[in-house]
Amino acid sequence: MKYRLMDVLACPECKHFPLELLVLSERELEGMRAPEGFRCELYCGLNRAFLKELRQEPDCGRCFAHEVVEGVLYCPGCGRWYPIIDEIPRLLPDRVREAQMKKDELAFLRKHADELPDKITRGGKPYNLGEG
Repeated sequence: MKYRLMDVLACPECKHFPLELLVLSERELEGMRAPEGFRCELYCGLNRAFLKELRQEPDCGRCFAHEVVEGVLYCPGCGRWYPIIDEIPRLLPDRVREAQMKKDELAFLRKHADELPDKITRGGKPYNLGEG
């Protein structure tokens, strides 16, 4: 997932913006450069801060040169979590997260249980490892 997507992603359930990004692994992309004059509008995903709160200009070049391979998007508004698997954020509303997806996402939680906070592994919605 590109860090710059954090400027436009919101929770599909409660519409909270911004989401929290927890990076489990990332990769560097060789030869990627930010287009001339590019800058996120409101929120810098790489610095995890609103642009108006940053003390210096964001490093958009570094942002374009890195992407999240595995991670979690967490909504502080409603407590839902959304995995990022193979660079793809699975940002779907609860009604679309079907039985197979639940199985895959719980396996993802188990795999990364030691790397993620309890608010996700034990208390996250729509399901978590704390459920029977």
